[in-house]
Amino acid sequence: MMSQAARILIGLAAGLLLGAVGAWAGWPLDASLAVTGVVGGLWLDALRMTVIPLVFSLLVTGIASAAANAKAGGVTRRALSLFALLLLFSALLGALLGPVLLGAWSPPAGALAALRAGLELGETPEIPSVTDWFRGLVPTNVVSAAAEGSIVPLTIFALSFGFAATRLAPEKAAPLLAFFDSVADTMLVIVRFVLLLAPIGVFALAFTVGARLGIGAGAVLAHYVVVQIAVTLILALSMYPLVVLAGRLRLAAFARAVAPAQAVAASTQSSLASLPPMLAGAERLNLERDVPPVVLPLAVGLFRIAAPASIVIVMLAMATMSGVEVGPTQIAIAALLATINTLVIVGLPNQVTFFAAYAPPALAVGVPIELLPLLLAVDTIPDIFYTVSNVTADLAVTSVVGRNATKNEPPGALSDQISRGVTARL
Repeated sequence: MMSQAARILIGLAAGLLLGAVGAWAGWPLDASLAVTGVVGGLWLDALRMTVIPLVFSLLVTGIASAAANAKAGGVTRRALSLFALLLLFSALLGALLGPVLLGAWSPPAGALAALRAGLELGETPEIPSVTDWFRGLVPTNVVSAAAEGSIVPLTIFALSFGFAATRLAPEKAAPLLAFFDSVADTMLVIVRFVLLLAPIGVFALAFTVGARLGIGAGAVLAHYVVVQIAVTLILALSMYPLVVLAGRLRLAAFARAVAPAQAVAASTQSSLASLPPMLAGAERLNLERDVPPVVLPLAVGLFRIAAPASIVIVMLAMATMSGVEVGPTQIAIAALLATINTLVIVGLPNQVTFFAAYAPPALAVGVPIELLPLLLAVDTIPDIFYTVSNVTADLAVTSVVGRNATKNEPPGALSDQISRGVTARL
């Protein structure tokens, strides 16, 4: 049976090809573009309607979960701190390399103008002054901020709300957090229903892009995929010196230990499926007496180093394709939101969380997200490299934390310890 990712890719390719051929052959496409515009717009709106409640709920429950993990002990707090630091590094790497690599090639300005007009993206929003931006960080009306899609102040309120909930008595906090957990689950059910129609929605949006950009549409998406892969590989390679310098391991030993997990990650695109070879690699590195049982499963469940850089590059790619200019301030905001989203939106398939993780940073800096489904469609290709990078970072961070941790755990087989940790966490 064909996978959903394959069906979406087929819808993307068919839409781009049919639209490009129609434009090249001079077919009358006005009626077709009107129909695909309605179909694609309705499908996109169905996804967009879940973004605000889903992101808010995941932020609240994610902060509560992170606070609970931090209370587990000093080693866990050190692991979470290292996760946050490396996720921020990932976002900054995407912010630094993304503009350079994406700017190495761009479609003709006329094609971009036609695409923007065809997607009815409208005018670029006015960038507020620094004073106005800081004044807008705290929402005076949360409902109004949600209705207007003001992501940054809404994120700040959600984080504050989540932190405040952790200060309540357990009997009061539990039903509140359970409510938001149920809201998030309900939104995810809606997202899964909408994604069942993704091949049709992506086809409709791709048809418009193909008709506006012609054959160049495929080149634009291919360029985006190459940039994502390049940055992700750089992230994975950066883990090796981290292990040598901070983990005090030999480079060759770590490379041999992580290679089997990388192979499984590339073939399955699943960090969880790569856990057994990661476990074997940790034992090969003699970490069984150094690593507390919670560190590796915590890394698998919470730590996706490729995500922040990917989110920033998606924002930059959409800005380029939409003809929207973003400056250093907007890129910095997107990088920070990408880091926060990655920390709190965890444990879900990439297709399900794509909009919840990738849309808010773009919306926060005024970049239209109409092209986001097309990037979702081709994300299957770089997702292979995302998983390899994530698995490499998981074992690297486990090595660093383990080598620098106080050995509070009783000796024992690491496989038994990690298995218990995975069962408890996942």
